[in-house]
Amino acid sequence: MSDYMEFLKTKMAIAGDSGFEIDPNELNNAMMPHQRDIVAWALRGGRRAIFAKFGLGKTIMELEFCHQVIKKLGGQALIIMPLGVKQEFTHDAVEILGYDRPVYVKTMAEVFENNDKGILITNYERVRDGDIDVSYFKATSLDEAAVLRSFGSKTYQEFLKKFSGVPYKIVATATPDPNKYKELIHYAGYLEIMDTGQALTRFFQRASTKANNLTLYPHKEEEFWLWVSSWAVFVSKPSDVCSEYSDDGYDLPPLKINYHRLTKEKKELSIERDGQSRLFDDAAASLQDEARIKNRSIKERVAKAAEIIAASPGDSFILWHDLEEERHEIKRQIKDVVDIYGSMDIDLREQRVIDFAEGKIKLFATKKILSGSGCNFQKHCHRAIFVGIDYKFNDFIQAVHRIYRFLQTEEVVIDIIHMDEEDEILKQLLEKWKRFDHQAEKMSDIIRKNGLSSVDSISDKMKRSIGVDRVEIQGNHYRYINNDCILELEKMEKNSIDEIVTSIPFGNHYEYTPSYNDLGHNEDNGRFFEQMDYLTPNLLRVLKPGRVACIHVKDRILFGNATGDGILTSIPSI
Repeated sequence: MSDYMEFLKTKMAIAGDSGFEIDPNELNNAMMPHQRDIVAWALRGGRRAIFAKFGLGKTIMELEFCHQVIKKLGGQALIIMPLGVKQEFTHDAVEILGYDRPVYVKTMAEVFENNDKGILITNYERVRDGDIDVSYFKATSLDEAAVLRSFGSKTYQEFLKKFSGVPYKIVATATPDPNKYKELIHYAGYLEIMDTGQALTRFFQRASTKANNLTLYPHKEEEFWLWVSSWAVFVSKPSDVCSEYSDDGYDLPPLKINYHRLTKEKKELSIERDGQSRLFDDAAASLQDEARIKNRSIKERVAKAAEIIAASPGDSFILWHDLEEERHEIKRQIKDVVDIYGSMDIDLREQRVIDFAEGKIKLFATKKILSGSGCNFQKHCHRAIFVGIDYKFNDFIQAVHRIYRFLQTEEVVIDIIHMDEEDEILKQLLEKWKRFDHQAEKMSDIIRKNGLSSVDSISDKMKRSIGVDRVEIQGNHYRYINNDCILELEKMEKNSIDEIVTSIPFGNHYEYTPSYNDLGHNEDNGRFFEQMDYLTPNLLRVLKPGRVACIHVKDRILFGNATGDGILTSIPSI
């Protein structure tokens, strides 16, 4: 029985430590106490996620993590980031930490040319397209890892393969959307904490009509967040890490949001596929309606933006837009605006970003996909205009926090321009924002409650999931027992059962109870049959000679969204 109980303990979903211990006081003196604690925790774990709110020093922590790994192990480290963000790493490495300037590389040839440099930086496209072989590096960091969403699921699967086996790696982003559980699961898969499909089946129930609609099993919610806290840290302010740490300087400024709801008279009726005409359009009805409304309202929306700017001539503004035609219209209507765009020379584009961040440009037009992640504009700008809206909440919230972040000294004013036909889009955007703030606070509360959890401390909290309350009911012609069948069979007499009828659950397809004793609570088929090895001999032992054990089996169907194969596959029952 003791061996079986030890086996059950190994089923706990906890990320093990694979790194090395370091005293936080040995880390760079320029770092804040909460930053040193988090880096020491990440180095001990080896493969971890740092989800730090805007302005808490995520860039510094990434740099120090990489610096300490190569200091101990030698070799080189690579930080992968969105285009246009490298100036932030260069500044923090040189001006704050006092390290050498990280070298930007585009090919492995350039990596080898700079083999005397400890930390190198590149962008996601270089890794995606195979120009950089990440397996060469001792440590890697994905900065603003949430941008992987925009690359699609195929790129995500490729990243899993490319980074597999990298001994030290972290993901760092300020906004993992806590409304999207699958994003957290993807990070766990990338960090080699738990296979994506395994995490899906362990923690979530799926809607029968929509496979991607994930809902945590009610009895699994606490275990899920404890599991996440074993490999990820969520920090909104320094005191989240330690109650004794001061939050001075980490108070967000006041935030004011102005909504500008515009209307536009239609010159003709919209015609639907079936030939029916429609008097009113609704951007929420379809992607085609959304695009139609956006395209025909560009001049009006940009005119409103120009009006807002004219009313505050002394302020700097960032104009967030999504369409190229919006950019052209901004250039036509707003004097002295400086823009950037995707096909622009990357060095010129980067210089314009730097110039705006340093206050050398007052009016800056850019897309969320270009400047929405990683850029710090709060020093010289507290006004932002969204020339249009869409459903992409993460892009929106990232863009807001380019200026609404720690060290901002002014009240932040956000102007959101939308058409009346886009009311539903705005409603959903604001609802997501509300849920985001609620869930982010919930995740930070985990850290405040448990601290930077060690494997042992989390194990203690999850031990209570082991064990079953034995219940026995008996009458004249029956005897029902509810218990872990392995523990119950060990107590039964040899050759005492006339027939065995059972349908043993799949190893990790469903979980029927919150207990680790559940046979359906296993990582994979291998682990399932390890537990079966405690059951099968006892089934044979208690069955009378010549009698039958009837065990129901069937092929198991695996869904493509869980395996990454994109198609249904199966595991044969025999």
